[in-house]
Amino acid sequence: MSIPPVDAELALAEIRARREQVVGANLVPHWFWPAVGVLMLLFVAAVESHRPVVVAAGSVGYALGLAALIVAIARRSRLQVRPALLGARGILAIVAFALVLVAAGVGLGFSLKAAGLGWPATLGCVPVAIGLAAGGPLLMSYLRRVMLSRPLAGER
Repeated sequence: MSIPPVDAELALAEIRARREQVVGANLVPHWFWPAVGVLMLLFVAAVESHRPVVVAAGSVGYALGLAALIVAIARRSRLQVRPALLGARGILAIVAFALVLVAAGVGLGFSLKAAGLGWPATLGCVPVAIGLAAGGPLLMSYLRRVMLSRPLAGER
């Protein structure tokens, strides 16, 4: 049985459109990143206060806030990590993004502590929160391009 070329082209166009729809629906929304940054900053400040009540409240607030964000995203879409769809480039981008933010925050925090400034961990966390807010959507955009550039049939 032979499929006419025009039918094959239409079928591939439909598959590509559906893939774009699925990839777009499964990406983390832009609002997630600044929200996580703010939660993280508040948590670090609470811990660095060294006041047991503030540490406890900050810890519970962080856990509840992060859980609420995750539930909101889970209800919005069916997030599933598919390494085959991300490929090595996507996975490396995620790892590099996380490592750069951790290195920047830890390095700055230790530098500020060595300089004798107060609240060094909190101050070191500020650029990390900004990096999450600004870089998270950029990472998602890059991952979207990576996923859409993958062959339709996957790796062979």
